[in-house]
Amino acid sequence: MADRVAPPVAKKVPTPRVHHGDVVVDDYEWMRDKDDPEVIAYLEAQNAFVEQETAHLAQLRRDIFGEIKSRVQETDMSVPTRSGRFWYFTRTTEGQQYAVSCRCPIASPDDWTPPEVTPGVALPGEEIVFDANAEARGHDFFSLGATSVSHDGDWLAYSTDVKGDERYTLRIRNLVTGELLPDTIAGIAAGATWSRDARYVFYSTVDDAWRPDTVWRHEVGSAEPDVQVFHEPDERYWVGIGTTQSEDYLVLSVGSKVTSEALVLSADDPTGEFVSVAGRTDGVDYSVEHARIAGQDWFVIVHNGERDGVKAIDFAVDLVPVGDFGARRELIPHRPGRRLEDVDCFRDYLVLSYRADALPRLAIADLRRVDGIPAPDDFVEVTFPQELRSAGLGANAEWDTPRLRIVYTSYVDPAEVFDLDVATGERTLLRRQPVLGGYDPDDYTAVREWAVAGDGTRVPVSLVFRRDLDRSAPAPMLLYGYGSYETCLDPGFSVARLSMLDRGMVMAFAHVRGGGEMGRLWYENGKTLSKKNTFTDFIDVARHLIDTGWTSPDHLVAEGGSAGGLLVGAVVNLAPELFNGVLAAVPFVDALTSILDPSLPLTVIEWDEWGDPLHDPEVYAYMKSYSPYENVAPRPYPAILAENSLHDTRVLFVEAAKWVARLQECTTSENPVLLKTEMTAGHGGVSGRYKQWEETAFELAWILQQSGRRPVEADNRPAGSADE
Repeated sequence: MADRVAPPVAKKVPTPRVHHGDVVVDDYEWMRDKDDPEVIAYLEAQNAFVEQETAHLAQLRRDIFGEIKSRVQETDMSVPTRSGRFWYFTRTTEGQQYAVSCRCPIASPDDWTPPEVTPGVALPGEEIVFDANAEARGHDFFSLGATSVSHDGDWLAYSTDVKGDERYTLRIRNLVTGELLPDTIAGIAAGATWSRDARYVFYSTVDDAWRPDTVWRHEVGSAEPDVQVFHEPDERYWVGIGTTQSEDYLVLSVGSKVTSEALVLSADDPTGEFVSVAGRTDGVDYSVEHARIAGQDWFVIVHNGERDGVKAIDFAVDLVPVGDFGARRELIPHRPGRRLEDVDCFRDYLVLSYRADALPRLAIADLRRVDGIPAPDDFVEVTFPQELRSAGLGANAEWDTPRLRIVYTSYVDPAEVFDLDVATGERTLLRRQPVLGGYDPDDYTAVREWAVAGDGTRVPVSLVFRRDLDRSAPAPMLLYGYGSYETCLDPGFSVARLSMLDRGMVMAFAHVRGGGEMGRLWYENGKTLSKKNTFTDFIDVARHLIDTGWTSPDHLVAEGGSAGGLLVGAVVNLAPELFNGVLAAVPFVDALTSILDPSLPLTVIEWDEWGDPLHDPEVYAYMKSYSPYENVAPRPYPAILAENSLHDTRVLFVEAAKWVARLQECTTSENPVLLKTEMTAGHGGVSGRYKQWEETAFELAWILQQSGRRPVEADNRPAGSADE
């Protein structure tokens, strides 16, 4: 048709780059300047091409949006969490994009039973703490960085981002009078931490590469310059500040990808000097909490350091007395294959979060039943009936809580929040995530399979599908992966996923190396000079699913976002024949170019993850051999949808823009390569729940098409009704 939009053809401006004697000519580096009108025009032309190529999916998108909306209880509220003199909770209201933070007073110091909640009905004494809808008014994008209430409950410090670049403006409000103070601090990182006396607020700022590098102390209501509390000159490290669960100590955290340090300060002395608990040793990662055991104050250290010459690869837990950091003793020894992640400390309990068999787990030591320091056997696991499930601590703001708030979910079970009486084991269900429209978990199931990688490693893969799935033929399937930063793809419920499952799709999660599902070595064997294991694991999972009859290349779609975008970008160069579509969200696909430039946000701290190609020729050659943009070549690529955001500071928009330009130039197939750019968003995409549902519906409609569920098969049934 004469009025059809042709795919944009990007101009070429050869830009040479020389490292380690290797000359690379980049034709599309000119796209980096987002202030260049020609760059904006190119992105808008790509968006117009996307609109044309996906116009036939409009009805399917409307159907899916309607299904998501109909399954969500739009006017809803969270379970109240006690903190100080109040119960805190959030409300959502039908038609509003954002949640409203609220609170109501506790009945008495012994009131530990959260008030019964009714969506849309106010609780006695209820007041609004923060209304994000009012704050977002007039802005195309809105993100809340912090809502931190002072210990006495009288003050609110909050930070907002209205651009998407994750640079926040901090404001302070008196919750008693409603007065908004003139104190305004712009360009900070997201968080804010109060001193116990509510006289000071601590916050972090960033350097030119947008690395949080400095912690400041601001005196509320004062016009005096803020005081620099700590500055980290080493570009490999981030800094941040928070408190222990007991709120007795401020904790200043300094960390790279592999090394960390924790410095503490009594909350009663906010202008004092922070003291390092365990120093800083290259390759030693640790965190610190405060516990009171047998009448003595301790710092609990979760670490991967050495004991008796043996490194605790999967971490161990030590105790060190407050005031005598040299008298360190072991609490929980290292055990290979059991990855210790955290210890939360309460007056009466120590709660260990760990993972084994590729699943997160909880174990609790009841200090009331222990004489002195608990032994490892005193930590009793909290068990659940569903095999593939996730469970963890919920919101437990109070250190002296008599019950523990636990959150449970699985691939098929909506999230449940319950209070656990540790002494009796009794669980009181407080809330089950409502799923409207007659959802029945028994209609769905999840299984775990194991693919065998080329080097013999067994790679777990989780699959979710309807119980009545027809297994007589290959099924449409979405295969999702990430595989970086020790991030785990743990079981979790998704309302939006039902729109795929009810159309006969299978959702698969590849737990590839580079993630943390199988312990720290699983992560280390998928990073730096072992990074290619991440990509080959994903390919081997795809082949396993094809060879065992779950799906076929004509029905298989791959998805990954951010570092997962690097994964699918590398995979589609290595094995394009396995997939009928690839969705890459804010994809890190020009990895070598970015990691070579220390002036870019995040680059130097990323060297621990990817290696340092700027100074190490071996790393340079290795990264060049897999970086998706570097390895685009004439080959029959499947259909590709890349999504990015103009104001993303984690993965710059230019990465996807350049990648798509080269793909459109090189592909030898007729499959469309699409670039969709959000012009008013950041790394997390659009803001506001309805906008996010619309974006999800767009993605799912495209996935359904590429999986073989063609739009002509999309039903016109009422939104939320049962499918086929």
